[in-house]
Amino acid sequence: MQRPFMAYENNIDSFEIAELHVVNNIDKITIEGSIELTKDQQGLAYALKLKRIIDAAVEALKRDRKVFDIE
Repeated sequence: MQRPFMAYENNIDSFEIAELHVVNNIDKITIEGSIELTKDQQGLAYALKLKRIIDAAVEALKRDRKVFDIE
């Protein structure tokens, strides 16, 4: 079973999705490279993995009140 992506939780997570390289850090998430989201099962699988990363980042940012104290 695949463990969930914990955005901004450590400086050790690093993985690939197609030609995208994703690096998790405590202060940023870096996504470099390219990906083709083709209209097939592989494209769907890549899109869902990418969505999980973005969703985890959005939820972590919402929880971190410091992000919104800039106003």
